[in-house]
Amino acid sequence: MTDEAATAALFKVYGIIAHWINLKGNYKRLRQEGKKLKAIRDAIEAEICKDRITPATREWIAKAKMIESEVKDLKTKYKNEMGHPWRLVRIWAYPILGEEMKEKYSQVHSLWEEGNLKREELDAELPEPVRKRHAAKIEENSSLHMAVQDLLSFLEDEQIRRVGVWGTVGTGKTTIMQNLNNHEQVAKMFDIVIWVTVSKEWNVEKLQEAIMRRLKLDMECFGEVEENARRISEELKEKKYLLLLDEVQDFIDLNAVMEIHNNIDSKVVLASRSRCVCYDMEADELINVKRLSPADAWNMFQEKVGHPISSPLIKPIAEQVVKECDGLPLLIDRIGKAFRKKEKDVSLWRDGLNRLRRWDRVKTEGMDEVLDFLKFCYDDLDGNKRDCFLYGALYPEECEIYIDYLLECWNAEGFIHDADELVDDSNAFRDARDKGHAILDTLIDVSLLERSDKKKCVKMNKVLRKMALKISSESNSSKFLVKPCQGLQDFPDKKEWEDASRISLMDNQLCSLPEFLQCHHLSTLLLQRNNGLIAIPEFFFDSMRNLRVLDLHGTGIGSLPSSISNLISLKGMYLNSCTCLIQLPPNIRELVQLEVLDIRGTKLNLLQIGNLTWLKCLRISLSSFFRGIRTQRQFGSISAFVSLEEFCVDDDLSEQCWDEVLMEEVVTLKKLTSLRFCFPTVDFLKLFVQRSPVWKNSFFTFQFCVGYQDNTYSQILESSDYPSYNSLKLVNGEGMHPVIAEVLKVTHAFKLVNHKGVSNLSDFGVNNMENMLVCSVEGGNEIRTIVSGDRMTNSVFKNLEVLHINNVLRLRSVCQGRIPHGSLAQLISLTLTKCPELKKIFSDGMIQQLPELQNLKVEECHQIEEIITESENLELEANALPRLKNLILIDLPKLRSIWVDYSLEWPSLQRVQISECHMLKRLPFNDANAAKLRCVEGQQSWWEALEWEDDAFRESLQPILHLQIAQPQVCM
Repeated sequence: MTDEAATAALFKVYGIIAHWINLKGNYKRLRQEGKKLKAIRDAIEAEICKDRITPATREWIAKAKMIESEVKDLKTKYKNEMGHPWRLVRIWAYPILGEEMKEKYSQVHSLWEEGNLKREELDAELPEPVRKRHAAKIEENSSLHMAVQDLLSFLEDEQIRRVGVWGTVGTGKTTIMQNLNNHEQVAKMFDIVIWVTVSKEWNVEKLQEAIMRRLKLDMECFGEVEENARRISEELKEKKYLLLLDEVQDFIDLNAVMEIHNNIDSKVVLASRSRCVCYDMEADELINVKRLSPADAWNMFQEKVGHPISSPLIKPIAEQVVKECDGLPLLIDRIGKAFRKKEKDVSLWRDGLNRLRRWDRVKTEGMDEVLDFLKFCYDDLDGNKRDCFLYGALYPEECEIYIDYLLECWNAEGFIHDADELVDDSNAFRDARDKGHAILDTLIDVSLLERSDKKKCVKMNKVLRKMALKISSESNSSKFLVKPCQGLQDFPDKKEWEDASRISLMDNQLCSLPEFLQCHHLSTLLLQRNNGLIAIPEFFFDSMRNLRVLDLHGTGIGSLPSSISNLISLKGMYLNSCTCLIQLPPNIRELVQLEVLDIRGTKLNLLQIGNLTWLKCLRISLSSFFRGIRTQRQFGSISAFVSLEEFCVDDDLSEQCWDEVLMEEVVTLKKLTSLRFCFPTVDFLKLFVQRSPVWKNSFFTFQFCVGYQDNTYSQILESSDYPSYNSLKLVNGEGMHPVIAEVLKVTHAFKLVNHKGVSNLSDFGVNNMENMLVCSVEGGNEIRTIVSGDRMTNSVFKNLEVLHINNVLRLRSVCQGRIPHGSLAQLISLTLTKCPELKKIFSDGMIQQLPELQNLKVEECHQIEEIITESENLELEANALPRLKNLILIDLPKLRSIWVDYSLEWPSLQRVQISECHMLKRLPFNDANAAKLRCVEGQQSWWEALEWEDDAFRESLQPILHLQIAQPQVCM
């Protein structure tokens, strides 16, 4: 053998040995990784109930089992090779087997990493122990507070499994239940708290569905009652749970619902109007939520009515009114507000008392009793106001209803019908809207409707909604079919809709409609947000010649049928957010009564509605101007809408798509009373201001945005809580253009975003901002102060109510220099956020200018050392902030002082929230100067480090103290 041959043979042997070693190493790694994969799969299956495993997790488990089987096969194959009597001959197969193992190891490792992520997501797949409810605050030592304490005592008693809370409508049962749900002691007692509101139309399946959703069980497997009960019981068998059932009206077999007998450590609290229902539910203890005592009822009525009740002429009548309310808090609230508007007119008070007395005495338990009493507020309305109130019942309970939309529906229905009283026939639509606002205010004044947290919305209390539906059911001329948010997949039966004058099936899961709907009296049809509805039958609208309101927004329809031409009375049609809608029939022009049309977010173009030149209100997306039109240069169609009073253009395009021709068409609209528009540049705004005949009209209202930012238009219009204000938003602009000054003079809400070329708002001209009520400044690197007092003699921002400053990086102070007396005199809310160079808030005596300030929030302003600068407020009066209610200070690492001592009075202060302010060691409050303090929020470590002169005051704050344990900082 030559040397070369020997070397080659040697290398071959080495290669074989290397393959053998690699094979053993690959086998060892694969076996270890396989064990890890199986361990994590077993852990996931053990930690997640099989009924709650998500499809993605179920797929991962299936993959893991499959690959574990493949690993097992490879292990068997390896052992066979290693134990084969001819293994030395078969050694050439080792590289192939080794590569298989190496590849399988990579797959196993990848799946194991994915499994680790699945484990981290377990918390999201598990139900939270307590789901907080929005609950009215209960005063300590009140009857409702004592009821909560009694419930806690019963829950601690091992001999008591079920408790019933009973009493008539409006006595506070739900409030008690909500506070019990949220109570920290309950969270410590139970592994999970399950809240279910039992609807009037409840059944076992609906109750099971609510519980299963709360437990985050897989709803795809929702089956027969017995199987559902088994799954719920299996999920809860090792948990101590509290089941809270609100508004129980009939006996519920909880064993059929959830096999409750299998869990002896858990408890049930139910609230019902009926004591018999509590007994039927086998309650071990009962709590009777009684009506208020005469003294408590009188105190509550006094609070609702206010100062008129102090008159010696009114008081004797008021005492009789309170007696008629019979101690029901809900009635006292509503009736008190109704009598408040009578002020000190004795005749109105006597008349109101006599009308209240005409109601029969309470004879039945339950809802009818309160509904009959509440009908007093309803009957006190004029006829058209009654119709407007009843219309609110078409929407889900507690649903937030856009005011503009609601008023348009009222007007379309003819509820705002006093045409002879309208001020200006040329702007009848606007005048009708104004009159609608007056009606709305009346309904709010008597609490039949209430404003939501969003000022542009209202909502109806669920009890009042039930009253409205009851009244409708008893009417011969106004029958309602109302089934929103009920998960309907099929249209109701004919007997339900054939006599209906108004139908509301919004927010369901309808996928189809009847071929023909014989509804000659139907005036409103609400089908919005049935997103599975993709087509409307051809003859569906044939009999609806009296239909006035049609809402299809948020459905999946692609077109409208030709029978739409039969809607000769239609006044309002809402197609917005029908993202698949691409076509309207040519006979749409037959809708000669149509006044309001909303096609925002559709694929329609302006040419398709070009014949509807009589429209009074049009809402459209900017893209509709250009879709299928741009190449034809047919912009002139907008000028054909000669009757248009309200025009809203939703900006959904980029700056490059704009054309001056569009703006030239808009300025031809002579009857506009309201315009919502986004101008790409100041020059386009200038064109409108100079050439539009409506700009000089004192009744013209606008919401303008100038410049581009992501979703700019929706931000200025949809997020604004000031819908009736003239709004101007400047985005990424520069300097001060004369046309901006002109628009600012009539602007109520102003927002400045990333503006260049100004160092303070005074640069826009203080005289131009006298009508400003809301101001927001965001971003920008050149603004040093908000108001400069240098060389000023007249008051500035004297009507401003809200001031928000956010992310202004170079801001040094809110006011520079001493500002004239009367400046900022109406300011209610001041918010300062993320201003890293801000050092002074109330400097140069500014605090003396803020008698109306109620809300102060300062967050992430890292240079702030004092809220009220001592050296610049030496002559500060004790009552400098008489109306301040809420003080929020967050992440102010250098803050040492709110105020130097106890010399200031805080007569209105109710809530103080302080977080991440570790250098703040003393508070300027005591029991004498902050008597109305109701809530103190902060971190445990901060609270414990505070220094006190009065330990008694510190102890007095304990009941209202809400502390959080600070999370440790993670150093990277």
